[in-house]
Parts: sequence; structure tokens; C-alpha cells
Amino acid sequence: MTERRSLTYRDAGVDIDAGEALVERIRPRVARTMRPEVLAGVGGFGAMIELAPGRWRHPVLVAGTDGVGTKLRLAIDTGRHDGVGQDLVAMCANDVVVQGAEPLFFLDYYATGKLSVGVAERVIAGIARGCELAGCALVGGETAEMPGMYAGDDYDLAGFCVGVVEKDRIIDGSRVRAGDAVVGLASSGPHSNGYSLIRRLVAETGAGPDTAVAGRPLFDLLLEPTRIYVRPLLALARAMDVRALAHITGGGLTDNIPRVLPPGCGVRLDAGAWRREPVWDWIQSSGAIADAEMHRTFNCGIGMVVIVAAASADEAVRQLATAGEQAAVIGEVSSAEGVQIG
Repeated sequence: MTERRSLTYRDAGVDIDAGEALVERIRPRVARTMRPEVLAGVGGFGAMIELAPGRWRHPVLVAGTDGVGTKLRLAIDTGRHDGVGQDLVAMCANDVVVQGAEPLFFLDYYATGKLSVGVAERVIAGIARGCELAGCALVGGETAEMPGMYAGDDYDLAGFCVGVVEKDRIIDGSRVRAGDAVVGLASSGPHSNGYSLIRRLVAETGAGPDTAVAGRPLFDLLLEPTRIYVRPLLALARAMDVRALAHITGGGLTDNIPRVLPPGCGVRLDAGAWRREPVWDWIQSSGAIADAEMHRTFNCGIGMVVIVAAASADEAVRQLATAGEQAAVIGEVSSAEGVQIG
């Protein structure tokens, strides 16, 4: 009888040494994201965060979770992994700040069939960069190597963000009134939404690495990382009465803005009030997409909406511009529910 060779976890497709090597590679980047509230972060079984007495009077925790969606498919297929980590942080941190919360910490989940340390390092470096931009600590996560669950070089990402806001400083839209100004902050492209449709357009048009739009490679435009608006919005909320914020993600302009409006309110937007980058023309013309479908699927150039009193609108735009944002008054709150774009 032939003696059977002793099997290892590596024989089954899981390389523990690779996982440990990845942790060591990313440790310096993670260290740059630390905040004083972090008592224990990467390396333990759980992260510990302290809400120091005296820092907040009545703290409320705000949590968000999200992924990057099928933008990952385009990133994997084109070998462009450096921006999707920032996408992951942005999708979570931008949601948390909508309630007026300052992001405190972030955790990620990276799952793949076979761990490529080089690819994972690029992805997690992007996560760390996103955390630095959002001002939150990357306190841990999970790298799961799961043969048989993911094919080839595929991987998936999920993120989890927790922030804190004083209870009396929560931004919930309840004070929005007809006549308030709608200020739009420019997006950096499609961000992380609508990519199932975008990938279909890429396939149907035969677009490739040499395809250019307005002198720039199309894939550069489509894989531009999602803009993180956290610091400018927190500064604005400290300086003036911000009545509502809306992160323009899946559902586009028409479905996201109503989520932060009280009953009896809607908005009228002027589509000519903000700059429309050429990538949107490529998307719309490639699929002969109707305006209404564009506005419900994509951010169409506006990644975040701020609602302030009309008298504060110009100052809000000025402060946001000083903080590095492209901002403009793009409409007003009306007494007719829904979003009208003209």
C-alpha cells in the first residue's frame, strides 16, 4: 500500500506565508493613517478605539459599508489596481460624512482565489491613501484566500467605516426649506457606479487601451478614483449652517437627493450650471442613453450635493473652492417633490 503524502494548506491553494508577507508590506502605509483614538489596530484580533472623555459632549456613532462594484472587473481586466482602494474608502467615508460625522476608523475585506502579494499591496496602498484623505485610521481588515470561490486573478473588496458626530450637529435634512440653494461638488468621473453599463459600452464599442477621449486614455478616465469630500465638508459644516448633504452614488442625481429632503420638498437643477466632462458625452453617445437614464444611473459630474440657505450659497462655494473643490450653485429647493433637471 502506497503511503499518502502529507498535505499542507498550500497544497489546497492557500499560502499563509504570502498573507503574512502582505501584512508586513502594508504596515508602514497603515501607520500613516493612525489617529489618537486608536488603542490597538492592525495585528490584533480586534481594533480598539477610544472616545476620549471631554472630546465629545454627546457623541453619536455613524456607520457605513460598501464595495466598489463591477468597476473592479474593469480594473482587473486592465491591470489597473492602484485606484480601487481609494474608491472603497470613498464609497463608505462619503456616506458617513453626509450625516455630519467625522470618520474615525476603517476596515477592509479583500477576498481572492489566489493571493498575489503585489496586486494586494497596490490595492491596500490605495485604501491607506483613501484613509489619509478622509482623515480616518485604517485599523484592520481581512485578507481571505479562497480557492474555488474566485477564478484566476479575480478579487473582491468590501469596506466598513465608523464616524462620530455630536448629536446636536447631526445633518439630517429636516431643516431644508423651499428656496434653499443646491450646491454641487464636481466628481472625478463615474466614481464607482454604473459600471455594469459602462463595461457593456466598452465591449460594444470595442474600446481598448488606445481609445482616447478628449486627448486622454478612456480607461484613465473610467478608472479615476472616487473623490473623497470629507475634510472640505466637515470644515464647511463648522463654518455655516449646512442643512443637507447627498452623496451621489447608485441612483444618480434623481434618486439620491430626495433621500435627504423632508416631505413636501424637491429640487430644480440647471444642467448647464456645472461642467460636464467629455467622458459623460462618450458614455451617453456610445449607448444612445436618454437624459433621464443618465441622471438616474450616474452622477453626471456632481459627486456630492450641499444644501444651504440661499444667502449662504456664494460663501459656501467660496469656502469649498478654497478647500480645493470645484463647486457651483446648480439649483434650488422647490415645493414640488422630486428632482427636475432642465
